[in-house]
Amino acid sequence: MAGAKNHDYHILPPDIVPFLGSMSALVMAFGAVSWMHPDSMPAHGGWIFLMGVAGILYTFYSWWSKVIAEAHAGDHTPVVQLHLRYGMILFIASEVMFFVGWFWAFFDFSLFPSALAPIEGLFPSKGVEVMNAFELPLLNTLILLCSGTTVTWAHHSLIHGDRDGLKKGLWATIILGIIFSCIQAYEYAHAPFDFGGTPYSSGFYMATGFHGFHVLVGTIFLIVCQIRAYKGDFTPRQHFGFEAAAWYWHFVDVVWLFLFVAVYVWGGWGAPVHAG
Repeated sequence: MAGAKNHDYHILPPDIVPFLGSMSALVMAFGAVSWMHPDSMPAHGGWIFLMGVAGILYTFYSWWSKVIAEAHAGDHTPVVQLHLRYGMILFIASEVMFFVGWFWAFFDFSLFPSALAPIEGLFPSKGVEVMNAFELPLLNTLILLCSGTTVTWAHHSLIHGDRDGLKKGLWATIILGIIFSCIQAYEYAHAPFDFGGTPYSSGFYMATGFHGFHVLVGTIFLIVCQIRAYKGDFTPRQHFGFEAAAWYWHFVDVVWLFLFVAVYVWGGWGAPVHAG
């Protein structure tokens, strides 16, 4: 029969959302440049930037809503689910390489410090006080390790049909993620060094700051999964949305362990510790 579906793949219909997303990204980039160079670019760069951000957020919402609708319609066959998993694995791999860049820069600064001021052959630079790795950073490490346990509890409960355990595990993980972000914000507010004063401070804020952003994204990801769990969306056999969130959260956990060891412990070794 003409037009009959005789394969396990899902062919997407034409949609304007990808075009909207690409145009929004262009508007956001143009607005950001205008905002940072008000003397040589058009005025109102900040508003242009926010318009682009709003378009991207709408794209996210619309696109993922369509993916959820496809799952409800039965379009996510085993083959489609497999390819979704491949896509998530490649996305996490690209995120790994993103953080490799920050680690590379941090190790380059530390192993080969310049003889020029303000580094003067030292890392951290002379006069820089570092944070005590075994106070708030260690507490945040334990929090993330616990959150990895709770999200695994939620996943295990889902696989065995325990929806109450799924919700409790997700709530525990979400709360721990929020606590981590609050502690990091407090840590930044009381940090003994500025953002761009030295290579150590720049590397510190860029590496830990981008990780903090990933924690926020992962927390939102888990909140969406919790909402879907209350709606009864996930089943033991079909729950890729939750599985992707769990993979992402474990990735965030592992990256933090490397950051804790490399940036907080090894990076500040031998430097004076801030007493505040």
